[in-house]
Amino acid sequence: MTTITLVQGDITWQSVDAVVNAANSSLLGGGGVDGAIHRRGGPAILAECRRLRASRYGKGLATGRAVATTAGELDARWVIHTVGPVWQGPGSDPALLASCYRESLRVADELGARTVAFPAISTGVFRWPVEEAARIAVETVRDAETAVEEVTFVLFDERAYKAFAEHVG
Repeated sequence: MTTITLVQGDITWQSVDAVVNAANSSLLGGGGVDGAIHRRGGPAILAECRRLRASRYGKGLATGRAVATTAGELDARWVIHTVGPVWQGPGSDPALLASCYRESLRVADELGARTVAFPAISTGVFRWPVEEAARIAVETVRDAETAVEEVTFVLFDERAYKAFAEHVG
């Protein structure tokens, strides 16, 4: 069974096997978590992302999918990039958000990662309501068949931390 922990802070300072990046489909960096990971991880991450774009992901990474690169200068072995869905209002498909967590754990298993740090995917510029996103994230990780031993949700602010804490118990 996977242990779930919560931390309020900056995901780029986590010491884990894999850090999950809430990426945009281009894989070439952006704002929020994505920008922070690229800045702190250094140019090796962007270089691998460019190679992925030049080969398997010419049109970018699809929403709900995940792919790994080096972690560069981060205190991790890998960055697992996943593209969360943009909130379109009531009726937005939670399955795509759940897929980000499942696919990231699948990639972590392929890599042999045992500790993984997740941000609150899609809750920033993609506007997914943090309370619903927290429920989807925690339920998906709890239900996943994975060899990952510890998942740490790294929440940037107190509001997100409290929302996740309601579901972790």
